Amino acid sequence: MTAKPKVITIIPARLASTRFPGKPLASIQGRPMIEHVYRRCRKIPFVDSVFVATDSSEIEKAVEAFGGKALMTSAAHRSGTDRLAEAASILGLEGSDIVLNVQGDQPALDPSHPSLIAQSLLSDRNLNMATLAVPLTDKNEINDPNHVKVVFDDQGYALYFSRAPIPWPRDGQAGLFYKHIGLYGYTVEFLNKFVLWPVGVLEDLEKLEQLRVLERGFKIKVLLAQGLSPEVDVPEDISKVEIALKASKS
Repeated sequence: MTAKPKVITIIPARLASTRFPGKPLASIQGRPMIEHVYRRCRKIPFVDSVFVATDSSEIEKAVEAFGGKALMTSAAHRSGTDRLAEAASILGLEGSDIVLNVQGDQPALDPSHPSLIAQSLLSDRNLNMATLAVPLTDKNEINDPNHVKVVFDDQGYALYFSRAPIPWPRDGQAGLFYKHIGLYGYTVEFLNKFVLWPVGVLEDLEKLEQLRVLERGFKIKVLLAQGLSPEVDVPEDISKVEIALKASKS
């Protein structure tokens, strides 16, 4: 009998940030941001364990101080996905196990969102990778390259991700846009392949790592979620997150 795959959430975290140095340790309601993210991840259904993967001893100490689990990884990684793969190796995960990639800048994370990804990968063992999207109606965000758009087929598999508004309504009719949410789930076997592939042409143009998967001819399942969890990109975003955290407790 095949053992049930483990589901592990890994939060890549580093101190270096162009717009917000030291972001994971920024204080939110008197606690470091990484603690809020970690505690939210502990509430995700189907998850067996949660780890923070970092190259910073400061972050490691902060995580251990609130009782969390930290993994020290290389400082040479190009991306959080590379850090994820090393963490999975350190943990000795099997190829069939599932890793959820949760960004460390979502202290008000809705646990039901990554749960959708975990449930999808557990129920369909042919899936290699899954992510999320939400309907996008704000015209400013549709035209903002910082808000990534996604189009998908009638089976829910991604056709393309872009910083441009896609699809383009040529005749001026109302378009139906979806915003990509940067939460991912992978089988460990697929994750290990992904990080060995060279950067793709489209990935390099758009600066979107997920396009590497599509360029290689593999599929990404796009699951529709409800609502958005505010992210912290710059210090000014903390006040918005604190409002969201208070509302979630009301």
